[in-house]
Formats: sequence, structure tokens, C-alpha cells
Amino acid sequence: MIGSYVAVGDSFTEGVGDPGPDGAFVGWADRFAVLLADRRPEGDFQYTNLAVRGKLLDQIVADQVPRAVDMAPDLVSFCAGGNDILRPGTDPDEVAERFERALVGLTAVAGTVMVTTGFDTRGMPVLKHLRGKIATYNGHVRAIADRYGCPVLDLWSLRSVQDRRAWDADRLHLSPEGHTRVALRAGQVLGLEVPADPEQPWPPLPVRGPLEVRRDDVHWAREFLVPWIGRRLRGESSGDHVTAKGALSPEDIRMRIASVA
Repeated sequence: MIGSYVAVGDSFTEGVGDPGPDGAFVGWADRFAVLLADRRPEGDFQYTNLAVRGKLLDQIVADQVPRAVDMAPDLVSFCAGGNDILRPGTDPDEVAERFERALVGLTAVAGTVMVTTGFDTRGMPVLKHLRGKIATYNGHVRAIADRYGCPVLDLWSLRSVQDRRAWDADRLHLSPEGHTRVALRAGQVLGLEVPADPEQPWPPLPVRGPLEVRRDDVHWAREFLVPWIGRRLRGESSGDHVTAKGALSPEDIRMRIASVA
């Protein structure tokens, strides 16, 4: 029975792509926290989301990990290193070494630390050429998890998120349905009885013609790819002026989900 949960990470764990009614994001970790809270008496569950979009591994280790250590929760989800892997010239072996050093500190105080792998990017226009690099990092994460007895939220094997409806318009972050499926898979990883199958089939989609696909690609490049490249060239991050959501009540999360459903 998990009575406290702290989510550590970047945009994926912050919930980018899953907007709530107030402009802030919900995301898989918040949805997963509700699944955990449903198994506790009302008011007997504590949840804190420390994740901030755009953060690199060392920033997460410096800013979020000490706060998680101080709280010493029953469960920590630790997703970090993905933004490092996306940067040109980074070595996934070296990133994994830093990831392991941070994990040691978390496992010393938290009851359970759940780690996540990266997604299979074979269908993503910009990221598919990084597939081998991501797979290498995933292999390290799984091996590290084995060494420290950590459950693994394996996103690479989650086939349902290969559907484009699992992704936001920016093609870099999950949609609300994508975040929901990850939350369900996280529950399965911890042995919870979840209300739906994260791998349930999507409804059939109408076939798109080449012109429609091309039009969508041009729109995406103009609206999302060019600004993303611009931030990289200027040394800016999408999370430069963002603060973590912090402590959230399951009741508030439920209300925010319901208001946009």
C-alpha cells in the first residue's frame, strides 16, 4: 500500500501534451497518482510532482532529487536523461553512469524507485535517426534497474503509443490518451488492478492521402520544429521560467481531468 509518491523528471513527467483547465498540464504521473490514491483511505495519500519540462539529467539531479530524498516517499518515479540523449554528441554510456549515481541516492531513502525507458522512435520524423542511441540508453537503464531492484516502466515495449493519436500535435509529447495509457501501464508494473488495458486497440482511422500527409508535415515543421531548433541554437529551454507543480491532491487531479474529458 503506497501512501506517498514523488514524481521526478522532465516534460514527460510534468505532463506536457495533456492540458488541464487552467493551462497547467496533467500527465501520466498525475493520473497514476490517482490510481494509487484510490487504494488508500480518503485523505491518506501524499503526492508531489517535481518534474519540469526541458530539464537535463544534471539539472534534475541538482534541483529535484534532493527534494525527493528529503521527502523519503514510499515511491519515486525517476525519468531523466531523455533530453540529454536528444542532444548531438552526447554519449548514452556516460549519461547512464550519471543516471546510476543519482538512482543510488534515491534507492537509499525511497521504498521503491520506478525508472522509465525511452519510447521507440521509429515512426517519429525527427527522432527516428536517434533510435539506436535511445535503445542503448534503455539497455543501460534496464541493467541499472536490475542491479538495484527497481521496477521498470518500459515505454519502448508499449505498442499502443506507436499510433499517432497517442501523440500531441508537436510529435514530441504524448496526447491525453497517450498519457492515460502510460499511467495504466505504470499501474500494471506495480501490480495494480487497472481499469483498462493500456494496449487496447485504437478505433480504425481513415486512410490519409500523400497530399494530406505532406500538408500535416509542413504545418508541423513550421509550428513546432523550427521553434524547437531555434531554442536549441539560442541555448534556451522550454522550462527556463517554469516551476514544478509541487504537492497535488488526488481530488484536485480528478476534478481537472473531469473538466476537460
